[in-house]
Amino acid sequence: MTIPASGKEDELDARILAALHYRVGKNERAAKPHDWYNAAVLALRDDIIDLWFASTARTHEAGAKRVYYLSLEFLIGRLLRDALSNLGCTRAMEQALGQHGLDLARIETLEPDAALGNGGLGRLAACFMESLASLDIPAYGYGIRYINGMFRQRIDDGWQVELPETWLAHGNPWEFERRESAYCVGFGGEVVSEEGAVRWLPAEKIEATAFDTPVVGWRGRRVNTLRLWHANAMDPIRLDAFNAGDHAGALAAQVRADSLVRVLYPADSTPAGQELRLRQEYFFSSASIQDILRRHVQYHGEVRSLPEKVAIQLNDTHPSLAVAELMRLLIDDHRLAFDEAWDITRGTIAYTNHTLLPEALESWPLPLFERLLPRHMQIVYAINAQVLREARRKGFDDAAIAAISLIDEHGERRVRMANLAFVGAHSVNGVAALHTQLMKETVFADLHKLYPTRINNKTNGVTPRRWLHQANPRLTALIREAIGSDFLEDAEGLAALGALAGDAALGERVDEVKRANKVDLANHLRELIGIRLDPDALFDVQIKRIHEYKRQLLNLIETVALYDQIRSHPERDWVPRVKIFAGKAAPSYHNAKLIIKLANDIARRVNADPIVGEVLKVVFVPNYNVSLAERIIPAADLSEQISTAGMEASGTGNMKFAFNGALTIGTLDGANIEIMERVGRENIVIFGLTAEDVAAKRAGGYDPRALIEGNRELAQAVHSIASGVFSPDDPTRYAALMEGLMQSDWFMVAADFEAYAAAQNEVKARWRDRAAWRRAAIHNIAGVGWFSSDRTIREYAKAIWGVL
Repeated sequence: MTIPASGKEDELDARILAALHYRVGKNERAAKPHDWYNAAVLALRDDIIDLWFASTARTHEAGAKRVYYLSLEFLIGRLLRDALSNLGCTRAMEQALGQHGLDLARIETLEPDAALGNGGLGRLAACFMESLASLDIPAYGYGIRYINGMFRQRIDDGWQVELPETWLAHGNPWEFERRESAYCVGFGGEVVSEEGAVRWLPAEKIEATAFDTPVVGWRGRRVNTLRLWHANAMDPIRLDAFNAGDHAGALAAQVRADSLVRVLYPADSTPAGQELRLRQEYFFSSASIQDILRRHVQYHGEVRSLPEKVAIQLNDTHPSLAVAELMRLLIDDHRLAFDEAWDITRGTIAYTNHTLLPEALESWPLPLFERLLPRHMQIVYAINAQVLREARRKGFDDAAIAAISLIDEHGERRVRMANLAFVGAHSVNGVAALHTQLMKETVFADLHKLYPTRINNKTNGVTPRRWLHQANPRLTALIREAIGSDFLEDAEGLAALGALAGDAALGERVDEVKRANKVDLANHLRELIGIRLDPDALFDVQIKRIHEYKRQLLNLIETVALYDQIRSHPERDWVPRVKIFAGKAAPSYHNAKLIIKLANDIARRVNADPIVGEVLKVVFVPNYNVSLAERIIPAADLSEQISTAGMEASGTGNMKFAFNGALTIGTLDGANIEIMERVGRENIVIFGLTAEDVAAKRAGGYDPRALIEGNRELAQAVHSIASGVFSPDDPTRYAALMEGLMQSDWFMVAADFEAYAAAQNEVKARWRDRAAWRRAAIHNIAGVGWFSSDRTIREYAKAIWGVL
């Protein structure tokens, strides 16, 4: 497609000035950097809006099937650089702003990261939305317009402190409020029968209002829509109560509505927290399904053709209530019989599972569910009856029936959301080959036997536009010189680099790019947290959500063991290493927050030890987000992907690092396995227990205490942490954490320590052979083009959605 007119820097400059004058309300002399940022976005946005309108018109004219992607997270990061790159306008914008003494790179940093997600789930959703537009597939993303998102992380004396992420404080020039797209979402009340029809009479009603953000595809091929829901009370203030002096009570309804869109993943350790989470999930699922049905009926006149024109993808269990909501609307509002509504629902909805962790599969106490959603409870019971009768007819025994049921009858009765999503979908996919196989063997074993063709695999991917072209322009330019530009259109074109992996000159240039990126990161971290890093050291990086199964603790214990060895033998030829950690812990996750404190305590001790000097540095970078990842990943030499085997569904950070030439040290878990197959076993460092080994150890009386005491380095590291060597202000701070390893070690930290330490020694040996390391880095870049989210979306589009 032709580049928009804004590709001409003079015209773009005129449009920026016009936006500055007439839409921002400043002249050049009075304008501050944030004014120029807004003017730049508004000038570029005009082209995007034209493309947006054209994309929508083409879809309507063709009567094309649309994809609707429902996700509680969309971690989109900053959009200005993304849009400029995809429209081919980056150079024009640089020159236009340069005429006013402004640096585009600095202007881009004024855009706050959209606080719409936490980690891999949200970043994947953002990659998928960009790929859908790049592949010219009509699509909407649906989520919540969080006012404060997860939280802004500050580190005080090594502890995580949660602060509100006020990303909307100064407005958002990318979004458009759609007042006409407003829907009533109900809670509570009762269900009545009137003239043979069922009617739900909610006790509370919230208005969901849409805010749309354009999502620009590569070369501007299509602009799709990210639609986020905001909540308002139907009556935001009770004037009678306000005038009677009850000023707070008069606003109670608006406060309840506001709580739905205030925070991503409110802590659910209390009954009130559980209720808020359930209310959030129903709020956005209901508004989205109402919007989808309204649009379909508007253009097609009826609902029976829904599966032919609509594909709804549930991103994990959070939107599972969409199954019951679609059934409710088809039966109650559109007067379809249950069986017909059920066929339409299953023909329309598909479900992606992202985890095998029981707590992440979600279930809700039945009394809470029935109180908040009485009509949906009836529908869940009706669905359950149909499914269980089907299972009984096929000869399933009582144990299998209990596992298949949408109601968990063990202990407190709970509604199983993953089971609801499974039975209400025509497709259920995992996100890596191992994960999908484990779904069949573990959490969905009986449902898989009942519906043996429903589970399929769609290995995750990441968009190379964001995670290679934009995040690492130096490497992108070098690759273009080496193999041409085909890889920009299709990332699998990177495979051509494989034939050049032995080219010493190319290897040296790849190394130069990496070092320049490390210098940039070192400078940024010096400004951010005041630490000086040697860019010639090995940058060993683990950046991801803090969780025990991701095993930051294994990395930290090995770091302590390495620290002890360096102190004991300073005369040895050590490889200088920088250990970089970043990630947020859920506010109520005690051990995860303790691990953050441990990382900072270790950093404080190690970085101040003159014996260690520049040989070892430990850094915990606060407030990990997309923009920070875009700085760290291009500078990483080693990518830590060390989850307990069988527990990481896929991972996408592992793909981003490999795209940028980092070597992976990892377990045979998630997509690590497929990365190994693509880049070659010799170009990745694999260690540790397999998923089968982990299951066998857990079942076979594993004794971690004996294992720890039998390994001198491990025992010394665990003892020093437990005894307060790194926490002299509170010697018992980590005693319980280490005792947990001694007693149970569910995540196999001790069991994998020896293999992990050996793998790190292998990394050290590889690093010393610079030519071999460069070859492996090039093979990683060449081998991971398959992990583009374009490939993943093509697979969804052909096999699940039927839109390609």
